[in-house]
Amino acid sequence: MSGNKFYLKPNVVIEPLFDRWYAWSHLISPATAAMNVVGRHLDIMDSFIVEPAIHAEAVLNPKMKGGPFMDIPVHRVEEVKALYDKTVQQQSKALQFSKAVKELDRMLEAEGKGMGMETLYEKVPSILKGYVELFYDRNNHADFRFFEALLYKSQFYNKSSQSIALWVTENDHRPFCLSTPRLDEPGVLHLDIPFDHTGIDELAKMKRNPQDLEYIKTLLGISPAQEALFNTFFTTTPPPVYKKYTGDKIRMRYFGHACILVETKDVSILVDPLISYYGYDSDIEHFSDADLPDVIDYVLITHNHQDHILFETLLPLRHKIKHLIVPRTNTGQLENPDLRLMFSNIGFDQVEAIEEMETIEFTNTTITGLPFTGEHSDLNILSKACYLVQISGFKLLFLADSRISEPALYKHIHNSIGDVDVMFLGMECDGAPLTWLYGPLMTKKITREQDSSRRLAGSDCMKGMSLVEIFNPKEVYVYAMGMEPWLEFISSIKYTDASNPIIQSNKLVKNCGEKGMIAERLFGEKELLYERKYAATE
Repeated sequence: MSGNKFYLKPNVVIEPLFDRWYAWSHLISPATAAMNVVGRHLDIMDSFIVEPAIHAEAVLNPKMKGGPFMDIPVHRVEEVKALYDKTVQQQSKALQFSKAVKELDRMLEAEGKGMGMETLYEKVPSILKGYVELFYDRNNHADFRFFEALLYKSQFYNKSSQSIALWVTENDHRPFCLSTPRLDEPGVLHLDIPFDHTGIDELAKMKRNPQDLEYIKTLLGISPAQEALFNTFFTTTPPPVYKKYTGDKIRMRYFGHACILVETKDVSILVDPLISYYGYDSDIEHFSDADLPDVIDYVLITHNHQDHILFETLLPLRHKIKHLIVPRTNTGQLENPDLRLMFSNIGFDQVEAIEEMETIEFTNTTITGLPFTGEHSDLNILSKACYLVQISGFKLLFLADSRISEPALYKHIHNSIGDVDVMFLGMECDGAPLTWLYGPLMTKKITREQDSSRRLAGSDCMKGMSLVEIFNPKEVYVYAMGMEPWLEFISSIKYTDASNPIIQSNKLVKNCGEKGMIAERLFGEKELLYERKYAATE
């Protein structure tokens, strides 16, 4: 293969892993990573080692999809034991950290009675000393916060846990990934490189720009034993030629789930990137990274959930992104990892944090961060924002998975931004219980009733229509809410016509239609063109 330049095949997956588990945002921040290693990874592996047959039976039951069951054959239990032992050994500091957090919570509950706290610092577990500040809320409840930036510079930020798996996908279907680690498989090449490695950017560029294989092999440290498999990821066939949008209108393209690309001839804005692959027969027509511009001016992240921050998409796009906009969060609280810190520590040098009601302005365009309520199980999660994108007077409102709890809030927002032209909304209105996502961060057991009551739920029809009536859009689009097949591996959702989110979103679409609005639940792909409300200026 020497002498030629090659392209990366369009269906090569650059899969980010942490201790061989699928890497999502709570596995980057040192504090949340430690809690998930103990409260998720080790718990699931231990359960599988003790009763592998129960896991094998559970993964065959569609009702159990997304549960804490490993999708690994029973006969591979010894490999899981080896991974468990390796994790305990290599993550010894994380285990100590997780234990210390629980001890600190117990100590503050027992001794934080409203009196001065200086003497309590002596009782902070030694491993956490210097990394936490103790405080009371206004009701004299004792709590603590991390100096999170220091944690990234400490022994607790373990970049050696990060790696990349390369493999070729031939379809959109994959098993649920958050409860099953990646064991060695034929056709999967594991590279022990951290997420900030420049080789990831150079490899991703090869989807459009051919490169000499020796160059990329040297950069990624490909060993002679890995070469044969590595070579299969490349082709001399060039990809489809990307045609930059040059029209005078505003173009909106739906890429699936909550991923929207808004373009003019001057600017491109990508919301919650989650991009599927191409190069194989797919059940559903959809856009892919072949339809993304060479430069993405702004990427907007709405919130810190695994289906809205997908490193599998974001790492290969890193070299294209000029500005990555995230909700501002610097509380240092365990449940609120700082997204700017997180992205900066995995190689994104273009991160900007935005406040609620703060506006970023550039040519004919503004991006405004807006409050986001709901879908976070009533925890004080601050790493979330909705966005208003206004281009030449045309307003697109991205409400993500908002659930309106207090209409007065959104009326105040409307007083500031006015009516909008297009509104996007998620309507996964049942939602998983609190512990499905945040369980490893809880240091005190909650009741089943509390867990069931506090859900990761978005809007139902009534809540959604309240938002519609406040913002008075001309067009309303409901996200597919994980129904596209390429989302199942991260969302575990499988709806039928009898599923409540489908019933509720159908009702909303019908109600909007009766009010004379264009309304649709999106699925797969969609492209729309909009007229500017006033002429663009150069």
